[in-house]
Amino acid sequence: MTNLEATITERRRQTRNSIYQYLFYSDTSHSKLEIASDLSLSLPTVHQNLTELIEAGLIRRDGTYQSTGGRRAMRLTIAEYARFAVGVSVTDNGLRFVAANLRMQEIACKKTERLAISEIDDVGRLLANELESFLDEFGLNRSSLLGVGITLPAVIDPDNENIRLAPTLHLKDISLKKIIQYINYPVYVSNDATSAGYAEWFSSPEQSSMAYLFLESGVGGAVLLKGAPYFGVNQRSGEFGHMCVEPNGRPCKCGKYGCLEAYISSARISDDLGISIEEFFKGLQNKKPEYEALWQDVLKHLAIGVNNIRMALDCDVVIGGLIAMYMEPYMPELRRLAAQLNTFETNGDYLKLCHYSRSAATLGVALHFIREFIESI
Repeated sequence: MTNLEATITERRRQTRNSIYQYLFYSDTSHSKLEIASDLSLSLPTVHQNLTELIEAGLIRRDGTYQSTGGRRAMRLTIAEYARFAVGVSVTDNGLRFVAANLRMQEIACKKTERLAISEIDDVGRLLANELESFLDEFGLNRSSLLGVGITLPAVIDPDNENIRLAPTLHLKDISLKKIIQYINYPVYVSNDATSAGYAEWFSSPEQSSMAYLFLESGVGGAVLLKGAPYFGVNQRSGEFGHMCVEPNGRPCKCGKYGCLEAYISSARISDDLGISIEEFFKGLQNKKPEYEALWQDVLKHLAIGVNNIRMALDCDVVIGGLIAMYMEPYMPELRRLAAQLNTFETNGDYLKLCHYSRSAATLGVALHFIREFIESI
């Protein structure tokens, strides 16, 4: 192929991609005329590209517009079930699988029992076997699978080949190959909080920069600047759970004392009271004194952490993760506590709740393959 032919072919691909992305990022379906007008393309060009996309099963008809006297114009949108990606969250509580279509909608999900990690190689075999069972159980077509994203509550090396530290999994300096070597599909591995933050940003693209605080059995986070994750020099950006909020305070699983994680994680509630998170919040609604005392301490330290993040980054702070599912009634109090600590602001309106709670990390890591696919068309 000559340079000129290659250039023409790439221009055609870019035109086709611009049409597909226009429909992908639109909230509603559109007609050919609207596409041509909004993208400044000729109707024949739009017609040709849409025909190719429809034949490839990537665009579908979505009804018609009301007649204005002639033939009704077709509504067009993406075929959201044309492809899917799988996200897998590996935690100390087990494995969580989510299959997401191109619209980031869950089409299947499953959770396994708590992991008993002794040999990391066993985790790799278990993960691969459970993945195949998941695909079989829900009748998911492997030929439409874009890839498998895996999240870990871990600091991962910049080369994405080693786990440096995963306190809640009791892992340190482990090769990722031992976890992914048995999976026969494209694989991408990411920190759980980073993936969850990415999903949150994708659901609110108008929110160009944000800090995401991920509250699970461990506490992590993500920093997104104009939509791009900021990882830091050592891939440790957003490790909010290990900022010190109480010198010589409660022991943390990382081996230090006084970390934010030791005060606000779901594990603290479960460990201190020996109950599940669901049971805790039911008891809190019933005003059990022991639960109320613990929760006030959690809110106090959460406010300290939130204020520190706001002071350092000066952007919205979004709370996500398992605890976020129960946080809405307590957000006014948390905003009040954060505002009391803030030198420059008198309210905590910058503090928000996430769109996704339970599936944020798995959806976020699946999004890696979905965005790759969208950009490749």
